[in-house]
Amino acid sequence: MDVGLSSESSAIPFEEQSTSANNESEFNVRTRRQPIGRETRCLEVFSLAMMVNVMTLVALLAHPMPGGETLQIGSRLELFVDDWLIDSMSDSLKLKLHAPRPAEVVLQFDRPWETRWSASGYGTVFQDGNRYRLYYRAGLAEFGEPEFVCYAQSTDGIHWEKPDLNLIEFRGSKKNNIVWDGVGSPHALGVFKDTNPGCRPTERYKALSSDGYRKPVYAYGSPDGIRWHLIQKKPVIDEHHGAVAAYDSQFCTRWDPVERRYVVYHRIWYRPVDSKVRSIAVRTSADFINWTPLKRLDFGDTSPEHLYTNAIGPYFRSPHILLGFPRRFWPSRRKWPEPELDGISDTVFLSSRDGLHFDRRFMESYIRPGGDRLSWLTRCNTVLPGMLQLSSHELSLYVARHWGDPTVHVRRYVLRTDGFVSVNASYAGGQLVTKPFVFKGRELVINYATSAAGSVRVALAGANGRSIPGFALENCPEIYGDEIEHVVGWTGQPDLAKLAGKPVRLHFQLKDADLYSIRFRTP
Repeated sequence: MDVGLSSESSAIPFEEQSTSANNESEFNVRTRRQPIGRETRCLEVFSLAMMVNVMTLVALLAHPMPGGETLQIGSRLELFVDDWLIDSMSDSLKLKLHAPRPAEVVLQFDRPWETRWSASGYGTVFQDGNRYRLYYRAGLAEFGEPEFVCYAQSTDGIHWEKPDLNLIEFRGSKKNNIVWDGVGSPHALGVFKDTNPGCRPTERYKALSSDGYRKPVYAYGSPDGIRWHLIQKKPVIDEHHGAVAAYDSQFCTRWDPVERRYVVYHRIWYRPVDSKVRSIAVRTSADFINWTPLKRLDFGDTSPEHLYTNAIGPYFRSPHILLGFPRRFWPSRRKWPEPELDGISDTVFLSSRDGLHFDRRFMESYIRPGGDRLSWLTRCNTVLPGMLQLSSHELSLYVARHWGDPTVHVRRYVLRTDGFVSVNASYAGGQLVTKPFVFKGRELVINYATSAAGSVRVALAGANGRSIPGFALENCPEIYGDEIEHVVGWTGQPDLAKLAGKPVRLHFQLKDADLYSIRFRTP
């Protein structure tokens, strides 16, 4: 969810963690009469170690939250892509990025109007009712080829057809899947279905595009996603802030139902210190015609890198969280001598809760070129904007590969549902405690995975960190396995609904396990 896109973040800031322990705790150390001699010394050492563990748990669980701030999560799904919900956790735990794995090739560019320079990641995929749509660019004007917007559709997200639409003529025939070749060109077309209640029926599908680097940006509309027209003859964006704005990379556009405005992310140039890198900017509009000046995205204190495309959009299962999959570009590198253009690419991962400030803690690659030689060609490995869920346990990303080679194609990549980042625990195990929050619902659902030896336990505590009777760790049966939705239970089945609307914390005990997401809900 975007909340103003102001120069100051409106997201709740990460809290500094207190190192002091509350004197009151659910953990108690029982004293015993000790043997004498060597056994006494051994037990003293053992008791001291136990005391250290107890003090660690107390410090994790019971310290007060600075400012007494309480988060409001209601019944929405919360991912652990950042530490927004985390108050403290053991040193043995970490946030771990999980890369998707390659699946099958789903689309090849083998028609006469589709050259080896087709796609380059300038495509969009989304679900529309009982079918899936995919729009992509064919050809490249930079190399003297005509550019088109083409359309493919699927009923399963794996097998795609290119229907003969009989709209645009190519070499004397309209038997093709071309949907646009007119004003503004399709160089960077970003299509979406407009969910704005006030949207005109003739503009139910919309797009922004430009025909090149310094060219103006036009707005397009369509009643059915097939027959397109200019919304107005004048461009809607035609300023470049000197040499900052660049409109030759795909526009990621959508309607924001919370802020009630349109949002677009596009490429810009940025000059940190004395260098010049490709980066990403955002604009907003109330009417899709008049757009605000661009604002460069804030990536914190991370090292500047060339981010060519961005694929930024809300995660559909948790739309208040934005996820991005930019193509990271290394323009001075060339793995093989064949390509006409320098540069190699991979994909990185980022997230945001306000649409302007993005978390780039994971600087490593999200999708590597891998052992496929042709994926080391220039401008490959680009994630198409859009994500599909073809089964309850799996998400699909669509990646353009082999750009510049006759085998150019789109390959599907898969990962577990909500499986972008996890709280990862080693075999030694550790503790995680959330910030205080208020929820709605009657049950807690977690997305987790363990080894055969691993486990998860969950406790509910008050805002002061003290476990709530009936919801302590010892009341939670050991959880192990691999489930997208596991309903957490406690012995005696205490009523979780009585805690709804009150500030609570979650306390997790993890061993050789991954925790991906949580949600409170009413069955």
